[in-house]
Amino acid sequence: MYDFAIVGGGIVGLSTAMELGRRYPHARILVVEKEDGWAKHQTGHNSGVIHSGIYYKPGSFKAKFARAGSNSMVQFCQENNIEHDICGKVIVATKQAELPLMDNLYERGLANGLAIQKISAEELKEIEPHVNGLGAIRVPMAGIVNYKQVCETFAAIIGRQGGDLRLSTKVVDIREKRGEVELETTRGTFHTRFLINCAGLHSDRIAKLGGAKADLQIVPFRGEYYELKPEKRYLVKHLIYPVPNPAFPFLGVHYTRMIGGHVEAGPNAVLSLKREGYKKTDIDLKDLAEVMAFPGFWKLAGKFWKEGMEEYIRSFSKAAFVKSLQELIPEIRSEDLEPAPAGVRAQALKPDGSLVDDFHIIRGASSIHVCNAPSPAATASIEIGKAIAEQIPEPQVAKPQAIS
Repeated sequence: MYDFAIVGGGIVGLSTAMELGRRYPHARILVVEKEDGWAKHQTGHNSGVIHSGIYYKPGSFKAKFARAGSNSMVQFCQENNIEHDICGKVIVATKQAELPLMDNLYERGLANGLAIQKISAEELKEIEPHVNGLGAIRVPMAGIVNYKQVCETFAAIIGRQGGDLRLSTKVVDIREKRGEVELETTRGTFHTRFLINCAGLHSDRIAKLGGAKADLQIVPFRGEYYELKPEKRYLVKHLIYPVPNPAFPFLGVHYTRMIGGHVEAGPNAVLSLKREGYKKTDIDLKDLAEVMAFPGFWKLAGKFWKEGMEEYIRSFSKAAFVKSLQELIPEIRSEDLEPAPAGVRAQALKPDGSLVDDFHIIRGASSIHVCNAPSPAATASIEIGKAIAEQIPEPQVAKPQAIS
């Protein structure tokens, strides 16, 4: 009998297990992950940015967790010799219509307690000479890290704490009984007093298996990237983002420096025909049928059909993708870019088509289901793990008796 069982070996699941092990050193903790390694999906395919929290509504969980999480993530990397770089970010207005949006974003950043600066076009040219902009917000505390390496370190700490780490172990059924949860997996049945669902792209399905009323559905969106060829990396010195459209849930194509020196450009955002569909040709009929039958998707598509068409055009036309990138760096050419691996984002939608914008947790009798943990979840993972642990009842475990 385990005290806690965590489903999902991404950054949120591992952070939660690590925090529970820190708080309750005598508890028996199990982590099950269906893949053969940690951070195989959202965590392992993201852009590796340590976000500042500038984009998020003041007072929201995203804003609070991102700001605190950027500090705790940097501290964790320093303590565990994980390579990271606080390289800073600029959010650039390239059109007159974006200047008031930039001003609003700047005020939001100040409200979130961030030490940011508004800079002129001339000041932008001094730090990013190849970027076209009428002005920008400089975000010095933004950075980059390899989150897969962070996860491997989390897992190593959990192992040292005495946690039971099970890879290649897929949950196929959950039976929640009085004071106990039974996990049926492809590697046997496990019993736990409390279940924590951090299954990311499959979190809604795990919640339903456990009998929790999931008031949302995960709809997967693929983000496709290009990479700058090595001889063109000099064009990007910071993280370079456009001023986002406040009505659209994605940030727009941007340039991201990565640990290792390469520079990614993207992503777009298109419906993935498979929850773990990293290629255009990846299709899962069950996943696709679920999306097509979900009224929330059609309501979202009806609201953002124009933006959605632009995203699909960028997906199938490199020239259109390059044109979007040229708004930030005009001298970028198609021959400067080569395809890079894509990622898939688990976007939670409600039946009315509204996006679940903040972190979303569903409670069961002996379980907790993290059903929406989008960006900046990686940045905020240590803080999210603490917040989840605070909501879980303390285990009644027998502590070792001192020998007199």
